[in-house]
Amino acid sequence: MPRSAGHLIVDTLDSAGIERVYAVPGESYLDVLDGLYDSPIETVVCRQEGGAGFMALAESRLTGRPGIAMVTRGPGAANAMISIHTAWQDATALVLFVGLVPTADRERGSFQEFSLPEWFSSTAKRVITIDDEHHAGELTAEALRIAAAGRPGPVVVGLPEDVLVRLTEAPTPRIAEAAPTIPASAELESLTARIADASRPAFVLGGDGWQTGCRADLARFAASAGIPVLCDWRAYDAVPHGSRAWAGWLGYGRADAVARGFAEADLLVFVGCTRSDVASDGYSIGFDAETVLVSLDTEATQHAGRIDQHILASPRTFTEALTSLDADALRGGRSDGWMEERVAAQARFAAHRPDAEAQPPAERTRTGVDLGVAFGILDDRLGGEAILTYGAGNATIWGHRFIRHQRPASLVGARNGAMGLAVPGAVAASLTFPDRRAVAICGDGDFLMNGQEIATAFAHGATPLIIVIDNGVYGTIVSHQENHYPGRPSGTRMVNPDFASWVRAFNGQDGAGMSGHGERVEATDDFAPALERALAAGGPALIHVLIDPATMPPAADETT
Repeated sequence: MPRSAGHLIVDTLDSAGIERVYAVPGESYLDVLDGLYDSPIETVVCRQEGGAGFMALAESRLTGRPGIAMVTRGPGAANAMISIHTAWQDATALVLFVGLVPTADRERGSFQEFSLPEWFSSTAKRVITIDDEHHAGELTAEALRIAAAGRPGPVVVGLPEDVLVRLTEAPTPRIAEAAPTIPASAELESLTARIADASRPAFVLGGDGWQTGCRADLARFAASAGIPVLCDWRAYDAVPHGSRAWAGWLGYGRADAVARGFAEADLLVFVGCTRSDVASDGYSIGFDAETVLVSLDTEATQHAGRIDQHILASPRTFTEALTSLDADALRGGRSDGWMEERVAAQARFAAHRPDAEAQPPAERTRTGVDLGVAFGILDDRLGGEAILTYGAGNATIWGHRFIRHQRPASLVGARNGAMGLAVPGAVAASLTFPDRRAVAICGDGDFLMNGQEIATAFAHGATPLIIVIDNGVYGTIVSHQENHYPGRPSGTRMVNPDFASWVRAFNGQDGAGMSGHGERVEATDDFAPALERALAAGGPALIHVLIDPATMPPAADETT
């Protein structure tokens, strides 16, 4: 029976197991929206295209399935660009569908017209335009496959308005599951010899693909072999923080001891990630070590420096192969001393402590909440079970340092430094895993990038907890200014509303369906009871935390 190309696209997504699409509606893809009307796929109506893209990215990172976003042409596509850049640099599978002008209107300067490939080709794995209704399903399936294959990333699919309404009898394509890439026995023998010969080996885990129990399996095996496990920036849910091998993360806010361990290692085994500028402190450390790269990316994108062995495998297939080996064979003549030293240093670094303890006596009169205390309380209360989402900025560093992760798929953060992911990411996390607590950690600047997606939470029944750290400045930039232009702040001050009252303003509104909880906290002693009330709330909750503008992240020395 004939159906429109737009409906065929929806049927293809459904057959691929897609459960949600995140969309800002547009007249350029009305037929796809009509197809979603009768579909089991939930259409999450977002308030800005950047938020829609970040929600799709968050779902992808948490589930391993490509996230799906839909936006309209021109301005809509421009707003969504931030999520495409994030998915590209972060290596996260994302498919963005973009409505386009009718084919007859192309290259005539028509309303909201733009060039899809010229905008996105440098930051997407593939840019596809569906110009033939009979190929709509086939190209949709191809987009899903490409997004998830090899090094994951974004694929952009253009939907000309007139093509979508054309009828076709093309069948819904069957999407075959890709066969897993399994390391060869010769590769494992070589790896075993390298690790056994090393005095100071280390695993570095990162990227996506750690949603299963393989993370815990690899950590247990590493501990048995006396190998510390480090994680890449904002990928440290790849290791349970209760593991005997957990030795901290690399990148912004890391412990100095972690950087020293990375620099001193004589063998680095990167699994799912690379030696990037962030991990290597701006290409300055960790380049002398023998290097093994475990990645499905044949081009080793973003990897800098030597590669002595490249094993094509996913985190899951590599872990399954590795843990089938004899851990004693990898240990060689090493004791646990190297691993235990690294693990102990991270434990000291992550131990809860008030910020005030590290301040000179003259500065201990700062106003506002002591974040060292607040995040220690938050960590104790969450118990390593929550999903944490982060945007960008200094306000996130306390969360990275003090909040434990014991479960897989429990961290979503923009590894490319994009602001505005925290709130939409938490909304998507709550929708994807409604039985788990989703907590957004963001600064005041980050919150106002995409804070409007609180409305999406109310509309769709999501219940995120949002912690907004308010210092009235763009704190990360202020810290750089103090380093390079001391005493000359410029372009970094902000004026903020009462964020707590904003959440409460949704109460009683038509379509909201539930009540929001918002509190403003200006003193350290008030944080714990406010947190308990927020966690007990039945709907979205927000705690607006006031801190002194002079407050900067805690020192990277684990002893302070």
